[in-house]
This record gives sequence, structure tokens and C-alpha cells, in this order.
Amino acid sequence: MSKVLFVYAKGGPPLGYALSRVAARSAVHLLALSSLPPTVAASADRICASVLCPAESERRDLVSLIVSRAQAVGADAVVTFSEYAVVAVAEACEKLGLAGAGSSCALARDKRMMRRTWQEQGISQPRFRPVATAQDLHEAAAALRFPLLLKAAWSAGSTAHRTLRSAEDVPAAWERAREVMAESAQLGYAELHVADAGADFLVEEIVPGTATGWFDQEGWGDYVSVEGVVVNGDFRPVCLSGRMPTVEPFTERAGITPAALPDDAQRRIVTLAREAVDALGLQNCGTHTEIKLGADGQMWVIETAARFGGAMTVPQIEEVFGLDLIGMLTDHLLGRPVSWPAEVRTPQEAHGAAGSLVVLAVDGAGEAWPDQRVWDFPTVRDAVPLSAGSHLSVVAENSLPDGAPVPVYDPAAGANTMAALCLLSASAPETVIHDFRNLVDALPRVLPTAGPTTEVRA
Repeated sequence: MSKVLFVYAKGGPPLGYALSRVAARSAVHLLALSSLPPTVAASADRICASVLCPAESERRDLVSLIVSRAQAVGADAVVTFSEYAVVAVAEACEKLGLAGAGSSCALARDKRMMRRTWQEQGISQPRFRPVATAQDLHEAAAALRFPLLLKAAWSAGSTAHRTLRSAEDVPAAWERAREVMAESAQLGYAELHVADAGADFLVEEIVPGTATGWFDQEGWGDYVSVEGVVVNGDFRPVCLSGRMPTVEPFTERAGITPAALPDDAQRRIVTLAREAVDALGLQNCGTHTEIKLGADGQMWVIETAARFGGAMTVPQIEEVFGLDLIGMLTDHLLGRPVSWPAEVRTPQEAHGAAGSLVVLAVDGAGEAWPDQRVWDFPTVRDAVPLSAGSHLSVVAENSLPDGAPVPVYDPAAGANTMAALCLLSASAPETVIHDFRNLVDALPRVLPTAGPTTEVRA
């Protein structure tokens, strides 16, 4: 039987979901670089042929650890679905002679190198400057046009994003962004292979995005993501996911599959995504490419990742298009034939729609809730009306337990302040948008108020 080494770290699709798909194709040996979610820890020994949680000292040379573990278990493939481990796994696969993202994987991880590569290729993107010090940021702010966005080069989930509207914002933005990267590292949301990656930043112009002219319905955000895979260096787009508007500065609130776009708009977006992915020289991996939409058909590439989209993007694709991307990629890495979609899937080919909502303590206008509330999914399920045929569930692995206080939203911390992740199945993407807008408006009303004696219920 084939053997797969699954390198787990925080981020990516829920571990329980990903493990089950890989285990359906092969014996799985789990190398856990982050603590296993409680919802998965109890069953990991049953699902996996082995589970290894290395000590901190063993992780200092992460590539060597992955190589030695793969050799010890006789792995035929090595996979990861975490942003924080993709570079290490790619380098390990190169050393092992196994199929992987390839030697250029870091270009899809370090946003500075990514942007430089696209700049050399003339690919449409916001103007930017790499920054490593407060002085660098001052100089970049003088060269670029406000408003600007400061972001960490190795972050994910909009962590450490800070908006600069004038030169006076530079000192506070620089200090807070660095603080958040340090805090994120303590929570396990940090690059695992590159030393001192939390000190690397870039700043970019905020391009004037709009959903008007792209979507027929209100409520959509001004950017989309192209989900796909690279197979032996050939980019295969799978589908497009849409978004609700982000929360200040650019924290994602919800992703919807499929994006309700006309065919001609979808084709243009895919063409730009292909240019962006091809420029990075990836070999065998999932891809997630975010593209900002502007007026009069303008577009800008924001970033590409050498892995599938996080949160519930992959489960949503399986639900509406019947494509098990994790299982398909596993088969490919094991050398088995896989029938990848010949063309990007359209909304007309979808069976219904699915969306995932990040529960943040902000209302539909992006304003903070007037008081702190307690997360309680049964209350939400019973109190918030949905459209006919819609079904709402909670992703326990990515959510606080019922009874836990909803964290106060911190714009710099982004998704680090989420309380829960909810999944909605509906008849159409427009229905997902409608139900999510109602849900966002209802949450600060229906959730219980937090008090001084609030306790977390198991």
C-alpha cells in the first residue's frame, strides 16, 4: 500500500477533512508541527498509521526533519495544506526526489519575491515597496501614493495588515504590525522554515476596487480567488470563489463558491491568474490566486499561494462541483492518473452553492459590536432565519466552544480574533450572500451578552 507523510501545521482546510481525504488514498503518517485540534486528536491514531509530534528542538532544521521522517516511514509522497509549511515541504520533496511544488515555491510564499517576479513579467498588480525598517517604510510612503497597506511578507489571513492614510500613520503602523507578528507566532500562525520571517514586510498602494459592473447583486466584495492546481508545471484552473466585502483593513469575512460572474468576466480573470501562476514556476501543488476587481474591467493580482485555499474553500468545491481536490492531488503526487477539469468550472455547472462565514465582532458596516457577546451556535441556528433550502452548520475545529466570549475585533490581528467559522449550503450563490448578510446583522442581537462570570462550556 502507498504511504503519504502528511505535514500538519495551522491554517489550510480543517485537518479532519484533509486527513480523511488523504487516508482514502493511502496509508497516512502524520507529522504534527502544531498541536492537533481537540476534535481531531482523539481519532488521529485510528486514522493514521503513525502520529509524530516532534519537540521544538527537532524542528529547528525543518527540512531535515521532514526528509528523515519521510525516509523512516517509506513515504511515496509528502503533502501539506498549510501556508506556513509549504516551503519546507517543497524543499524536502526536492531532496527526496518526490513530486512537489518545486524549487521556486518560496516565490509563492514571500510576498516581496512574488511581487518582484510579477513586476519583471509586467503582470498587473498594485505598486509596492519591500520594507524592513521604519525608515524603509517612511521612504516607501514618500514614493508611493496614499492610501497604503502595510503587510507582513510571510503572513496569512490578513494578519498584521495596517492601513496608512498619511505619513503620520507610519510610526504607529510599523510598531503595531511587528507586535502582531510576534503575537501570531506565539499562537502558531507563523512561517515555520524561514528564520526571522516575521520581520519582513512590504507596503503597497491600495487600488480602487469595486464589485460594480462585475456582479449583478449587491453584497459581493471587490475581489475573487481562482482555485486551481499545477500539474507537472501546467496550471489547471478549477473554479472561482467570491467574497463578501472585507472588514477594515482587509480581513476576509466570507468566501462563496461559486462566484456568480458572467462567463466572459470569468475567462478574463482566469487568464490573469494563469499569467501570475505561470510566472512563479511552480511544479505540483494546489494554487489559490486572489485578484482585485476594478472599474471598467481593471484587475490586479494580489497574491498567489502554492496550496489550496484555506478555511472551507476546498470542502465547498467538493460540495458544489463534486471535486475532491485533496484526494485528486494526493493521487497525482503518488503517480496515479487523475482527470483534472479540462476547463474552469462555471456557476452553471455547480450544484447549488456553499459559503463559509468568519464570525467577527463587527456588524455589516464594519463597526464594532456595542458590547461583548458569547458564542453559542445553537442560539444562532435557532434564532436566525435562513432562505428555504439553506442549511447552516459550525466548523467545530475552527471555532470556539459554545459559551466562550467572542473576541473583540482587532483590525491588525485580522482573523486571529475570529470566534467561529460557519458553513452554509444553499440553492445559489446569491442565496448565500443574502443569508450571510442577515446572519451578520443578527449576530450582535441574538448572541448572549458576556458577563463577568462568563465561562467556557465544553
